[in-house]
Amino acid sequence: MTFNRRTTLSLLTVLCSLFVTASAQADAYPSKPVTLLVPYPAGGLSDVIARTVNNTLSKNLGQTVIVDNLGGASGSIAAQKVLNAPADGQIIFQGSPNELILAPLAISAVKFKSEDFRLVQMIATAQIAFLARKDLPVNSVDEFLVYAKKEAQAGRPITYASVGPGSFYHLLGEHLSKVTNIPMTHVPYKGAAPANQDLMGSQVDIFLAPFGKAYEELQKQGKLKVLAMLNSERLESVKDYPAISESKSLKNFTFNIWTGYFVKKDTPEPVVQVIHKAITDSLSDPAVRSGLAANSQLVAKPLSLKAVDKAYVDGTAQFRAIAKSIDLQPQ
Repeated sequence: MTFNRRTTLSLLTVLCSLFVTASAQADAYPSKPVTLLVPYPAGGLSDVIARTVNNTLSKNLGQTVIVDNLGGASGSIAAQKVLNAPADGQIIFQGSPNELILAPLAISAVKFKSEDFRLVQMIATAQIAFLARKDLPVNSVDEFLVYAKKEAQAGRPITYASVGPGSFYHLLGEHLSKVTNIPMTHVPYKGAAPANQDLMGSQVDIFLAPFGKAYEELQKQGKLKVLAMLNSERLESVKDYPAISESKSLKNFTFNIWTGYFVKKDTPEPVVQVIHKAITDSLSDPAVRSGLAANSQLVAKPLSLKAVDKAYVDGTAQFRAIAKSIDLQPQ
């Protein structure tokens, strides 16, 4: 009985200590400004999303949230920076399957795994646009395929941009080439901003990219063409553009991609809970919702931490399957 009583008291002491420690961690975090790390250069859609959210997130965390842009290697350079830092929640990573699921499969120098990160909350889903240079002599996806086949037969395969080897947009280009049986040449960039510059400068032919309202303005100015959206139907926010399902040859070429906020896997649970609540509250803010919607982002439905964990596991399996379908090999 004495042993059992002592054991019980010891366990209670340990549990109380853990509870106090957890409470202290939650109360102390964040004690200084937090970095919102964006894995692409300033000027692209990822940067716009971060700057739409960061001020409201600052208010909800009670500390300044500073947007930091660090591009390169399909976003894996920024991802590695998170892993090199303490697991204390001071760096929140704005990521997607691009950087955390696909980059480790495509770049041999990347040593981290998807499982080294924890998704805290989804932010938004991006629609994918089929963009073309302004002087490409086509005005629809079906016309593009005819042109691309003719160019390939003449030894001039069309070029497609991506934000890096192994990125989702690289996979989309490879998949497009595979399903149409038309050779195409991949041209990787460090982010959407430099890819857009070369697209507008007619240095690259097409770019399958997350759609933002900036592209709408660029099309109106005659600087590029939006041939279609990779949607199964026309959505109200982009009703002026054909859905890919309206084409004759690529009816089932429908894709989108989500963005979420991540921390290092071993971040203490109380800190994760604080970040999760702050992000969840931010998603209900009218300014955040309207800002995301203005850039054609479909605002994510807030999920519990348990549901978020499952979504990340499922998403990892889904994107690994896409990579396997095109036999993606690390380079």
